[in-house]
Amino acid sequence: MKIRCYSKQELAMIYFPDADPHVAVNRLNGWIKRCRPLHEALQQCSLGKYSKFFSARQVALIVEYLGEP
Repeated sequence: MKIRCYSKQELAMIYFPDADPHVAVNRLNGWIKRCRPLHEALQQCSLGKYSKFFSARQVALIVEYLGEP
């Protein structure tokens, strides 16, 4: 997987390709919230609740904690 900036929907669809885009985003957000160390690391990278994109650094953290899709 290439580490770059992704929209939340785009990254969620990579992790959940068979889900509806809205459902995929909700599932990815749920995974992030349940992984306390990841959630805290993303908060330090200024992840806003309403932001539409993950930075390359945030994507790297997600892949590090959740594994490659």
